Amino acid sequence: MAQQFPTWGPRPPSHRPRPARRRHAVYAVAGALLALLLLAGGGATALYLRFDGNISEIDIDAALGADRPEDEPGGSLDILVLGSDSREGENEVYGRQQGGPRADTAMVVHLAEDRRGGTVVSIPRDTLVDRPACRDEDGGEVPAAERVMFNEAFAVGGPVCAVKTAEAMTGVRMDHYVEVDFRGFEQMIDALGGVEVTLDRPLRDSDSRLDLAAGDHRLDGETALALVRTRKSLGDGSDLERIQLQHSFLRALAAEVREVGVLGDPRQLYRLADTATGAVTTDSALASVPELTALARRLGDIPPERLQTVTLPVGYDPVDPNRVVPLEPQASGVWDALRADVPVPDRLTEGSEAEPKRDADPPALSG
Repeated sequence: MAQQFPTWGPRPPSHRPRPARRRHAVYAVAGALLALLLLAGGGATALYLRFDGNISEIDIDAALGADRPEDEPGGSLDILVLGSDSREGENEVYGRQQGGPRADTAMVVHLAEDRRGGTVVSIPRDTLVDRPACRDEDGGEVPAAERVMFNEAFAVGGPVCAVKTAEAMTGVRMDHYVEVDFRGFEQMIDALGGVEVTLDRPLRDSDSRLDLAAGDHRLDGETALALVRTRKSLGDGSDLERIQLQHSFLRALAAEVREVGVLGDPRQLYRLADTATGAVTTDSALASVPELTALARRLGDIPPERLQTVTLPVGYDPVDPNRVVPLEPQASGVWDALRADVPVPDRLTEGSEAEPKRDADPPALSG
C-alpha cells in the first residue's frame, strides 16, 4: 500500500505529548543565516557588487555532473546546510584540527513548492552512512567507504563530497548548498549585537569553553558558538541532545534578526549584511546577493507554525554505541515526504533515539 502523507495545511492535533521546544517551528541554521542575508536586500543596489564579492562559491553542479538523483518536478527546493568546524586560518583559535575539517552541523532544508510550508531535517554528525567514492579538493580519488560518520564526507572531499553523500543517503537532489564556518558564525552574532537567551540551568563545558549560570544572558559571538557546540553539559553528552539545544538557540537568533530588520539603523544593517555574506560558502547558482535575498524572502514568507523541524530518526549502533544509524523504515519515510513535498508525519519520529524521553531533564535553553 502506498504511503500516505498529510498536506501543507493546518496540522491535526496529536494524541502524543510533544515537548514545547519541538511544538513550534524554528529557523535552524539555514533560517537564521538566510534571514541575516535578507538584510542585504535593504542596501542600495550599488552595494550589491561589494556584497557579491564577499561570497565564496563552489560549482557543485559541474563537479557532480549527471550522476545524481532526479530533480523532483515543481518548484520545491532542497538545500544542504553545513556548519563547518574547520580549524584553518582564523579558525585555529578554536583548537587543533584532527583529520581535516568536518561538518559540525548538517541540515537538509526543504521549502515547499506552494511556499506554504517547509521542513528542516537535522542529521546527527555521528550518523553512520555508506559514503560514495569522491574526489578530494586536490582532485585525488577517495574510495567509497561503508559505515563512516556522515561528517567525514566533508572532511575527505569538501562540499562536493558532502552533497554527494547527502544525495546518496536521502535520494533527494540538493538544489543548493550553504556553509558557514566557526569564525563566520561568531562574527555574525557580534554584528547583530548578541543574542538574548534564558537558561533554565547552568551549562559548563571546558571543551567548548562554556561557563554560563542559569538565568538571562546576552551572548556575544564567542559564547554563542560555545553554547551551540557544547555536548558535555547536556544530558548524556550526545550529539542528539546538542541538536535540540541548537534548535532553541537558533529560534532566539531568528527573533533577534527580525527585530534588527525592523528597528535597526542603516549602519548596523550594512555591517550585518557585509558580515553575513562574507561568512558563507554557497553553490555557484546561489552565490549572489539577489539570489540569496530571493531565497531568504521565500523562507521568510513561510508562517513559523508551518516550518517543521525534525531530527533524522536514528537508533544507537549495536556495534559502536557512540554512533547512531538511521532507523528504518522511519528514516526513508522522512526522505519520501520531502520528495513528495509534504510535511513529515509525526509517527515517523516515534521510537527514535533523537526524540526527548518522557523522563528527560527539561531543556537547558528556554524557547
